Amino acid sequence: MRSSSFAPEDLFNLSVPLGRPLFSSLFVQTALRGWKVKLLESPCFSANHRPLFSSAHNQWKADTRLKDATGKIMRSFGLKRLLLPDGKEQWYGCSKETPRCFGTVQDDTPDYLYLDRWTPPCCLRALRETTKYVINILETSGVRYWLEGGTLLGAVRHQDIIPWDYDVDLGIYLEDVPNCDHLKNLDSGSLVDANGYVWERAVEGDFYRVQYSEANHLHVDLWPFYPRNGVMTKDTWTEHKQDVEFPEHFLQPLVPMSFAGITAYGPNNHRAFLELKFGEGVIENPQYPNPAKKRLDRSKL
Repeated sequence: MRSSSFAPEDLFNLSVPLGRPLFSSLFVQTALRGWKVKLLESPCFSANHRPLFSSAHNQWKADTRLKDATGKIMRSFGLKRLLLPDGKEQWYGCSKETPRCFGTVQDDTPDYLYLDRWTPPCCLRALRETTKYVINILETSGVRYWLEGGTLLGAVRHQDIIPWDYDVDLGIYLEDVPNCDHLKNLDSGSLVDANGYVWERAVEGDFYRVQYSEANHLHVDLWPFYPRNGVMTKDTWTEHKQDVEFPEHFLQPLVPMSFAGITAYGPNNHRAFLELKFGEGVIENPQYPNPAKKRLDRSKL
């Protein structure tokens, strides 16, 4: 290791100066401090040198220990995703087998916002996977749907989930629910499908929720609307200001749009629909869901 930015004794001021694996641990800690460090490759052995490990099995054990140690220290640093020089990714965050990376959301404000962080990349990955999966089932079942609320806002602004969002909302036509085997029998209980996704009727009201897995509760909410005198309404309302009735003409026709790596459907006049829901200028003026609790620092954009 070489450096022109810090003295050798500074090394021992790091959180875990001798954390294993050493090079990975040092790289993360020095990079976070903005130190200019060059980590050199391990010393080369001569061609006549005996192999470091006496068998392929011992090599496998060493590789396994290294992988486990790397995962442990990356998680201790709070890192969720590593992008390697060859373009491959390594993930250390949540998965289908583990809980999501944040707890119960209170006042529309997940705990990571209070830490001045945005949605962990593993959580966004799970939300994208769940959304793609649900949309595919809705489309093949003949259920009309559209991107709703903040999810539509993310599609218009980012062509993706809003970087600090924690769920996905889709509107559906209530009359189409019987077309979908995953939804039509959910009057009570829940269904874990063949791919591990959990379909359930939400306990908070008359809508549906699809969770990433039984362990990981990242989810897509499906809100059943129905037309009444040309206005789309529903039976369960939240306290969110954007949760309002709207003219059905926004859905006639639905239009394709890019979202989270796929083509999804949304209302035909995105701006007018979003400004009806959120207020004028919402596309150009991003804000956290509950500014009274936590306001967006515009310098992070």
